[in-house]
Amino acid sequence: MNAAFARFAEAVGSSDFGQWASGSALAYPWANVIHLLGLVMLIGAIGIVDLRLVGAFRAIPVAPLYRSLIPVAIAGLILMVPSGATMFAADAAGMAGSIVFRWKIMLVAIAIINAVVFHMLWRCRIDQWDAAPPLAGRLMAAGSLMLWLTIGTLGRMIAYS
Repeated sequence: MNAAFARFAEAVGSSDFGQWASGSALAYPWANVIHLLGLVMLIGAIGIVDLRLVGAFRAIPVAPLYRSLIPVAIAGLILMVPSGATMFAADAAGMAGSIVFRWKIMLVAIAIINAVVFHMLWRCRIDQWDAAPPLAGRLMAAGSLMLWLTIGTLGRMIAYS
């Protein structure tokens, strides 16, 4: 484990926030519930969009689906950040020592970068997607789907690592 990350985890765990997260009878369970609800929103919305971008559900136009569900995915991610931080703070040293957790965080960063790049590259051309979906964009959507499903799986596996 990276020594800087270990120091960071130790500082988070011993902070007032970390003490509250680990000492409260309600903080961790509620953070877990909110994290799960955010995950459902994120993967539910982005999963449908990614499947459509890859080529499934061709009867549904891409542009309105994209514009309707991306805000739901973003809201899910927004719920997951503070709830994930709370769960991390409750057991920062344990999480820092978990290779599964570290893989999850690395893949979250890659998935977010993929989403931002996708949005920058294709947002202005999403209206033409039904007629001529670009191969690079379809590959990015397939990668997004795989990344988020893997992240969700790793999140559940942290408890068993």
